[in-house]
Amino acid sequence: MILLIEPLLFKILPNPPDGMALFPFVLLRKAEFAHDEVLIRHEQIHLRQQAELLVLPFYVFYILHYLFNRLRFGHQKAYLNICFEKEAYFFDQQSDYLEKRKAFAFLAFIWR
Repeated sequence: MILLIEPLLFKILPNPPDGMALFPFVLLRKAEFAHDEVLIRHEQIHLRQQAELLVLPFYVFYILHYLFNRLRFGHQKAYLNICFEKEAYFFDQQSDYLEKRKAFAFLAFIWR
């Protein structure tokens, strides 16, 4: 994992997130977020998901799942119901999660 602090991308996005995983990087909006263990773990979970799906298919599936959810919900609820986000939010507070995580664990969150 390579941390990039305050990349240009966050300066041009409206309402930028605190962090973002773009394999193999974790982008952080502010330097102080590098000390936020929960945020870093959340993004590391996404890096693991991306690696499992060989990166490009992750982004395709992520966007398709968001669009499918968007038909059912508004933007924020659609985002929170993406299976990748569900897994990351569900486990980002567990410090040992990445050590015990099973491959393709996000699949359990598709219909959950």
